[in-house]
Amino acid sequence: MHSQRLGEAVSSVASELRRVRFPLAIEGASEAAATRDELVGQIEDYLLPRLAQIDAPLLAVVGGSTGAGKSTLVNSLVGRSVSASGVLRPTTTTPVLVSHPDDISWFEGERILPGLPRATGAPAAGSAALHLIADADVPRGIALLDAPDVDSVVRANRELATQLLAAADLWLFVTTAARYADAVPWEFLRRARARSTALALVLNRVPPDALREVPTHLSDMLRREGLEDAPVLTVAEGPLEGELIPAARLEPVVTWLRSLASDASARSEVVRRTLEGAVASVPARVDVVIAQLEAQIAAGDALADEARRAYALGFEEIEHALSGGALLRSEVLARWHEFVGTGDVMRSLQTGIGRLRDRLNELLLGQPPVEKEVRTEVQRSIETVVVAASDKSAERALAAWRGSPAGRSLLESQEIPRGSSPQLAASVESEVRAWQGRVLELVKEQGAGKRAAGRAVSMGVNAVGAALMIAVFAQTGGLTGGEVAIAGGTAALSQRLLEALFGDEAVRMLTNSARSDLLERLRDLMDAEVERFETVVRRDAPDQEQVAALRANLVALQEAGRS
Repeated sequence: MHSQRLGEAVSSVASELRRVRFPLAIEGASEAAATRDELVGQIEDYLLPRLAQIDAPLLAVVGGSTGAGKSTLVNSLVGRSVSASGVLRPTTTTPVLVSHPDDISWFEGERILPGLPRATGAPAAGSAALHLIADADVPRGIALLDAPDVDSVVRANRELATQLLAAADLWLFVTTAARYADAVPWEFLRRARARSTALALVLNRVPPDALREVPTHLSDMLRREGLEDAPVLTVAEGPLEGELIPAARLEPVVTWLRSLASDASARSEVVRRTLEGAVASVPARVDVVIAQLEAQIAAGDALADEARRAYALGFEEIEHALSGGALLRSEVLARWHEFVGTGDVMRSLQTGIGRLRDRLNELLLGQPPVEKEVRTEVQRSIETVVVAASDKSAERALAAWRGSPAGRSLLESQEIPRGSSPQLAASVESEVRAWQGRVLELVKEQGAGKRAAGRAVSMGVNAVGAALMIAVFAQTGGLTGGEVAIAGGTAALSQRLLEALFGDEAVRMLTNSARSDLLERLRDLMDAEVERFETVVRRDAPDQEQVAALRANLVALQEAGRS
């Protein structure tokens, strides 16, 4: 195992993991976040320090359940009170590390547990510091760290216990004859098995009449869990002497620890086993993170799809409104109908373009510019239709998001668009004006190729453009009664005017081109509206680049582990 190369690979994995976020409250997110945090913590607290200094003293973390007697055990091994013990729970709220004076320098810096400050002297209750105590009764080569209860009623204590155990070369796990089969300790023991962490169990307070039966049963349970290599060190129940376990009853633990401390190769084997197990456990835990990243990406895509569907329906509503005949107010249509539908104009359509030109000139000069009113009405009506459709689309998108845990988590954590964007109305106005300019260009382009039509268009481009807009919008679908007569008749008159000027085929081309151009512009506006929702999804959501980076770092880690 090449420690430097492996350390660099592990460090890169940790760097990528620190970037990972799970913003969507979907199934497995909290578990994956816990896995990420625990893995980053173990890399920083154990893997990197151990890889950097492979010969450092072995760290044995004394862990276990509430009331198992961890602190009493540590105090008894040292021969004096160094860690708080008693009947009140929790007793151990501050981690205490005890080592031989010759080894204490290994722990004074940030070699292990760099996130915890160091302190010396009597531990202060509730302190977040790692309290260091030098004591010659602790054999050289091993340090004991008394951790809070793994099942403490205080969450911070449970989290600290988990962090400390992840930083250990060896777990000295303490349980009792009354509680060795409890569920919580076995969750941690299985975790030790999954990571190949070196493990020894102290079976504390065993009644004299159960000194054979209980240890045997515990050994059987360990064997069934694949932990048959873990030694069981039995401490018989009995009175304390000055709050310490008498030496005779403590002898199995003392003998085992001193044997390990005196055997450098045995200590190295413990370190190697735990180190290799921790490294080997990284890919599976990173896979949990990657799986959640991919689930987050899929959930984000689904939310974006919901928003796109909501706005696609809104665009369909816009298309329908633009084809429904009710886009323009009946009074505007009536004025246009009166303008185009006089007998003289209709006779002009039948007898030639020249007389039509004269009639258009006369009407344009002698009456208010009705074609301008048509253009203004078109602009106002389209703006109303688009803003209303966008408002409804936003409501539909929000309703869809409220229906899923992922969407609700976004609604709770971020500022979400409500209704149309403030600039939508101005954008519609700008686009419609640009479209109306394009309609006039189409009229000019079409008229330029025909001499008679060109003369007519040159005399009334705005009027002919208004006729083309009427032909695009004033359809009869969805209208009833008098509205049908007005809209349908007006559309027919506009159509006949255009056909007289340009011919049937050209009019179909003009109408389709004008309508397509307008719809394309309005679609772009709706796309900009839905983009606001997509931006919310993308703001903190993971992406495939993170997944690819994690996979690449895993490959590098596995290659480094084989070298």
